[in-house]
Amino acid sequence: MKNISAVYFSPTGGTRKAVLNLASGMGGDIREVDLCTLKGECSFESGDLVIVGMPVFGGRIPGFAAKLLKQCRGNGAVAVTAAVYGNRAFEDALVELNDALKELGFKIGASAALLAEHSMAREVAAGRPDKKDEEDARGFAGRILEKLAKDGWQEPQVPGDRPYRDWKQMPVVPLADDTCMTCGLCAEQCPTGAIPADAPGTTDSGTCMLCMRCVAVCPVRARSLPAQAQAMLEQKLAPVKAIRRENELFL
Repeated sequence: MKNISAVYFSPTGGTRKAVLNLASGMGGDIREVDLCTLKGECSFESGDLVIVGMPVFGGRIPGFAAKLLKQCRGNGAVAVTAAVYGNRAFEDALVELNDALKELGFKIGASAALLAEHSMAREVAAGRPDKKDEEDARGFAGRILEKLAKDGWQEPQVPGDRPYRDWKQMPVVPLADDTCMTCGLCAEQCPTGAIPADAPGTTDSGTCMLCMRCVAVCPVRARSLPAQAQAMLEQKLAPVKAIRRENELFL
C-alpha cells in the first residue's frame, strides 16, 4: 500500500479511537481525515489504504455524515470500513457505508463492527474501546493485510439489508443549564452549525443531529439531554447494558 489514511466522523471521540486502533495495526504513518472539520475535497489514489469509520445511529450511518463523506474521492483506493456502535446493534450500517464508498470510487477490502462507549448513555459499553478491543484491532489489522496481499481478493459480505431500515431521530435536543459560561465552544465545534455563536445556550432543533458533540466538549458539563428523554433512553438500553458485545471482522 502506498499510504494509509483514517477517515472518520467522530463527534464524541469513540469512533476516532476505534478507527485509529485498527489503523495503527497496519503500520506506518497514519493520515487522519476528520469529517467533522473537513472543508473541501479529499482525494485518494489506487494503492492507498483508507480505513473509514462511522458511528451507528439507529442501525444506520448518520445522514449528515454520509453527506460529508461525499467530499472524498476514492479513485480506486482500497477501503476498510468500520461501523462503530454502542453495544446495541449495527444492523444496516456496514451495508450502507460500503454502498456509499463504492459510489465514491473505493474498493471495499474488509469491514468491521467495532465497539465504543454509547454517545447518549455513557454507562453502556463504558470505557470502550478498551485494552481487549485494542488487541482485537491489532489482530484484525494483520488478517486484513494478509488478505489484501493476495491476488484476486473479493469484497467482503457483511450483515445488513437493502433497503436500509427506517430510522427517526428522537424529537429532542441537548439543553444548556444555568452553569453555561457562554464560552461558545459548543457552537464552534457543532458539526451541523445547530448552535448559534451569539446564543450558545440554545440549539436549533431543525438542524441538530443529536451527535452529542456539544455535551462531550462542554468544559463545565452544562449541556445534557432533557431528563425525561435521558431516562427513557437509558430504560430502552437497559437490556444491553450488562452485555459485552465483541468486535467482528468481515473478510
